[in-house]
Amino acid sequence: MLKLKDITVKYGSYTAVRNVNLEVGTGEIVVLLGSNGAGKSTVFKTVSGLNKNSSGDILFEGESINKRTPDKIVQSGIVQCAEGRKLFPSMTVHENLKMGAYVHRKNRKMIKESIEHVFELFPILEEKQHDMAGSLSGGQQQMLAIGRALMAKPKLMLLDEPSIGLAPLIVEQMFDVIQTINREGTTILLAEQNANAALKIANRGYVFENGSVVLEGTSDELFANDEIKKAYIGA
Repeated sequence: MLKLKDITVKYGSYTAVRNVNLEVGTGEIVVLLGSNGAGKSTVFKTVSGLNKNSSGDILFEGESINKRTPDKIVQSGIVQCAEGRKLFPSMTVHENLKMGAYVHRKNRKMIKESIEHVFELFPILEEKQHDMAGSLSGGQQQMLAIGRALMAKPKLMLLDEPSIGLAPLIVEQMFDVIQTINREGTTILLAEQNANAALKIANRGYVFENGSVVLEGTSDELFANDEIKKAYIGA
């Protein structure tokens, strides 16, 4: 579904991502592991069209998306749920969800059905649909951020650090929902520092260090790797 071929991204003279190659197959959950500053978010922003790669190619469903604008990339089926949630805090939960469906704004039936689906996944959001997004707890805000991304009907969802700052029980619930979203047909590319939780649900993974992929493999292979255990799982 998604293929990055020798992607390099620069901020001025600084090379943030260097010669990255990775693939995400239809129906997979693929995780990018790495510490802060390793290049995961830069990859996401580049796939989303917010950054422009200085070399290499990005293919989505076999077609290059290098020259597409962010809105056209969303329309093609790639939707990012950014790190830090990036909600509209002074808008209600319901209004935030409707903003997520902007590319489908003329299809009222689809918007209504999508909101109902989000409420099925996250019942607390239905209870709080008239509350301001800024008044929600951290876990509820993350639920809303994922729900808003779902409103655009993504084929591929980019989830950037969905567990950051959340209590362990909420993290477990969040990853259960991510699996449900995947089973319902959405392919997931997940950036995470919480390797233990991410590898439990992922099919495959890539390890980033200093803007490059230094290791890749199945979840079982990465779980069994002693260096991964020491660096990311604490074993």
